[in-house]
Amino acid sequence: MKNPTLSANRVQPGTMRTVRTAFAVLALMATAPVMVAAESAGERHRLVRKDFHVRGPDGMAIGVREVRAERSPRGRPLLLVHGARVPGVASFDLPVDGGSLAGDLANSGRRVYVVDARGYGASDRPPEMNRPPDASLPLMTGDHVVRDLDAVVDWLDVPAVDLLGWATGGHWAAWYASTRPERVANLVVYNSLYGAVDGHGMLGRGSQFEDPNRPGEFNDALGGYRVSSGPDLLPNWDDSIPVADKTKWHDPRVVAHYQRAALASDPTSDDRTPPSFRAPNGAMKDSFYLATGRQLWDAGAITARTLVLRGEYDFWSREQDVPTLTADLTAAADVRAVTLRHGTHFAHLDRAHRGRTQLLAEVGAWLR
Repeated sequence: MKNPTLSANRVQPGTMRTVRTAFAVLALMATAPVMVAAESAGERHRLVRKDFHVRGPDGMAIGVREVRAERSPRGRPLLLVHGARVPGVASFDLPVDGGSLAGDLANSGRRVYVVDARGYGASDRPPEMNRPPDASLPLMTGDHVVRDLDAVVDWLDVPAVDLLGWATGGHWAAWYASTRPERVANLVVYNSLYGAVDGHGMLGRGSQFEDPNRPGEFNDALGGYRVSSGPDLLPNWDDSIPVADKTKWHDPRVVAHYQRAALASDPTSDDRTPPSFRAPNGAMKDSFYLATGRQLWDAGAITARTLVLRGEYDFWSREQDVPTLTADLTAAADVRAVTLRHGTHFAHLDRAHRGRTQLLAEVGAWLR
């Protein structure tokens, strides 16, 4: 694998651009390949999973899982980028039917790479995360993640990749696509915030994330990272489901695997009572500023074909984020915006008829 270097080549946008809206609303490091058995009854082919570490630009190890069919063609790689709290494998590759977006996309013939941002999952954590949270400022903002994504793309040694980012991962993926447009062919932004819209009851002004002494600024007193238990992962998900019986939207087996995998992602989880996993607070700092109308990257610099997905019941992104982002994607070769009917923030982990089937169909059709 080659060392990370910046390419001067740039993919030019297509001569025709359309915005379509649908409502149905580097060096390889010290890990040997690890084969992971899949339990999903929905896998049509035998899938191969291998875990790697990629050397980041400052020496940090970035965890990457490859998921592919045993005889998959060597097409353009697809990178999946997780959100602010739960790392990649727990988000995208659970060993239960309906729990592996990576596996479902690999079954369509794609080589899928699940990436952990630094500070998450299989990636190195900064030493500050071994100290109390209040001993450091918020760790790992998007500028760090963008550099890590560039190292992974460089390690893959291909002209361009496709990117799918969920929630904060969509913000990070789009940020990367805006800074390295020649390296991204297709981009999927899924349930993500976009700046230039001010107002968010959970994340914006007046929330716990605003500094009480500096209106409009992030509350750095929240510290370098936060911890979450398994039960902490459910309230926002359940509250967004518009029926009393939440199992009509999510399979309890998927939920249990999601909670267990999130805890297993942190080797220190059992050191706390109850068990909990750490996540850097830089993602929340980014999210606060996006929620208060700041633009952290230039959508007009993105040339990739861009699909913007938003669940009908998503609590993270806002309805205004979608038209604002699509209007700003002035250089993108093509743009499509889709509302996932009945979809929550976790549509890829919900039951098939609650947005998951539609999500898979839209992504599969877009990543041509």
